[in-house]
Amino acid sequence: MSVQRQHLVLILAMLLLGVYVWMSGRPETAGLIPPPWDKLAHVMWYALLAGLLLAGLGRRRWSWVLGGTLLLAGWDEWHQYSMPGRQPGVDDLLADATGVVLGLWLSGWGLRRV
Repeated sequence: MSVQRQHLVLILAMLLLGVYVWMSGRPETAGLIPPPWDKLAHVMWYALLAGLLLAGLGRRRWSWVLGGTLLLAGWDEWHQYSMPGRQPGVDDLLADATGVVLGLWLSGWGLRRV
């Protein structure tokens, strides 16, 4: 992947992350996606973020992407303790981790093919 494309992918990842942090601080987003679809949303969002970060940073940085996205997932669950209407949960954290692993695998597979 060219350096320009890597930069574009990283910009997309940062925009996605910015929207996520902004939305996580808004109490009105609590319960926006009903169960069990909320778990699918967790998996999809973290898969997308991890995949974009891996594509932007390069395959050799997979451990940094893994660690960083799992730290983000943990922070988000901890952050929910202070948010009215939100509840942290291990099930959400497991869905996040599943998404991270899926995103790393899919992105790594796709990068090997290019």
